[in-house]
Amino acid sequence: MGTNPAGFFIWNTGTTTVDNEVLGLALFSYLIFLFSTVCHEAAHALAAKLGGDPTAYHNGQVSLSPWPHIQQEPFGLGIIPLISFFTSLSSGGLGIIGFASAPFDPYWMLRHPRRAAWMAMAGPAANLVLAGLGVLGLKLGLAAGLMQRGEELAHLATSPNPLVDGAATFLSILFFQNLLLACWNLLPIPPMDGFSAILFVLPERYAAKFLAIRSQVGMVFPILMIGLSGTFWSFFYPVLGFVYRLFF
Repeated sequence: MGTNPAGFFIWNTGTTTVDNEVLGLALFSYLIFLFSTVCHEAAHALAAKLGGDPTAYHNGQVSLSPWPHIQQEPFGLGIIPLISFFTSLSSGGLGIIGFASAPFDPYWMLRHPRRAAWMAMAGPAANLVLAGLGVLGLKLGLAAGLMQRGEELAHLATSPNPLVDGAATFLSILFFQNLLLACWNLLPIPPMDGFSAILFVLPERYAAKFLAIRSQVGMVFPILMIGLSGTFWSFFYPVLGFVYRLFF
């Protein structure tokens, strides 16, 4: 079973009052979280199918519909994100924690470790594409004069027009969440996708030992996620700052 965790803490709203603006941000955040995670897992499933492993395809996960992915991980993609979402909202933040997975055949990975590496990279690649679409939409809005530059992660661009402002907020969150998800999954530690990049260069005779390590550590992922949270943010914010300066 391939597990591709995703953890999010988006930003502090600065208030425990749940008004229309906070609810709007919350709705965008949850929907984008769900869509981005589904795209991530669908990319894994499609890459595996193209590489000769139809396990996730037969599970219905080469799909942008959230239902097969929620059925695969009802707690990680359904219950836990909603609980963390409402808990953080009541305390003045917008945070979502969750995880999802696309199953694969471990014997296929042993036979084709390079294809398995491409499968692993497909998930973060999908998130980078979505982050790029967010950047492109914001850049086009700014260039056309429909939007003005904003100062917050949730509002990288703003507009006096409510519809355009809503689109700018959506694109801002799309960019931020997907850059975060890509960076998180590219960490070179098990069971992250970045760890599986080792398969590009690992001699095939070591693939069985690699798969065993990945599976064993994957079982303690919740503890690992808590322990890495501080280290991850110290790595992610410089990346976010670099990307922001590069494109905005």
